[in-house]
Amino acid sequence: MQSQLMQSLHRLLNFATSNKVTITTFMMLVFLGLFLLSWLIEPRRLINGLIFTAFGLSFLIWTAILIISQHNAFLTSSFSFIALAILFGVFFLVTFSWIFFLWNAYFVWKYESHSLPNLLTLIIGLFLVGLWTLNKVGVFQKLPGWLHSLVAGATLIAFYLLFVMYNFLLNLVLYQIVPRHYKQDYLIVLGAGLIEGKKVSRLLGARIDRAIAFSNKQYDKGHKRPKLIMSGGQGKDENLSEAAAMKDYAVKHGYDPNLILLEDKSTNTYQNMIYSKKVATKDWGNTKFKAKFFTNNYHLFRAGLYAKMAHLNANGIGATTRFYFLPNATIREFAGVFIIHKKRHFVIIGLIAILFIIQALLAVLGLGKYIIA
Repeated sequence: MQSQLMQSLHRLLNFATSNKVTITTFMMLVFLGLFLLSWLIEPRRLINGLIFTAFGLSFLIWTAILIISQHNAFLTSSFSFIALAILFGVFFLVTFSWIFFLWNAYFVWKYESHSLPNLLTLIIGLFLVGLWTLNKVGVFQKLPGWLHSLVAGATLIAFYLLFVMYNFLLNLVLYQIVPRHYKQDYLIVLGAGLIEGKKVSRLLGARIDRAIAFSNKQYDKGHKRPKLIMSGGQGKDENLSEAAAMKDYAVKHGYDPNLILLEDKSTNTYQNMIYSKKVATKDWGNTKFKAKFFTNNYHLFRAGLYAKMAHLNANGIGATTRFYFLPNATIREFAGVFIIHKKRHFVIIGLIAILFIIQALLAVLGLGKYIIA
């Protein structure tokens, strides 16, 4: 009798386990399919990051259930160790992120100009050190109830911003691996400031070099050589337009000047896309051309959003950037993407702020205990 009962329980356990595996496998494949469909059709959607995150979480759950169902002590222990190591790593990075920011700020201070955009990691690092110090001395534990509510609201807003930034970073990484398709008619190179008002910087040169390398590879594959569109106007402190300086650079590096078009009116990335589209349309005769744009890797996704806003059917390819320069540049890019969707974010942040302001007012009136702390 006992043996039959154990067999029944064993069969029930196997059935439940197989159902869990089936359900999680289905969920994982659905999220993977949705991601690939959305990303391949339009890789410039922010929702792609959310779908990929859902796929990643379902994959982790599927892996855990599959390993546990094997009842193998070694596999279970190994999986648990890896999971704990990842959790500890994330905890360490978040808790001691101020060390990374200050470390990065040192190199930026050493090798770059001391402008405000280049001091972002220093400012963030010092801010985090300040918060850590206040928490250690117990300042937050001594706050009155109403002020504690406001701090809780600010914390929730901070977590929201961290989630938005995580989604931006994930999309930025995913956008780096969009299929190349070496059958382009135009390669749009986005401009950047000139050194001493006339010379192409290393950062800008990397963009041009990447476009020329792409052109060479396309030609080696047996396709026609595309035209370069150098996109960038003339700043107040520049002796010539960025587009003209970029053309000179490309010609000196062996590119046929007859295959270079100039767009020398733009003053920002959105105008780069608008005016470059006009140049290509005029040269091609219609809007049925194929194009890629070239910029630095940290700027790639935001530039893609502007191309989408300009109705330019072009995805980007990023040139590599010095590692120590990436954190400051990426933070600026996040701020830029945040501003593009500012209405959505300000509505959410505003609702959070209103909720906790009301809670603070109720706390002042002695009614705070009736709502969520």
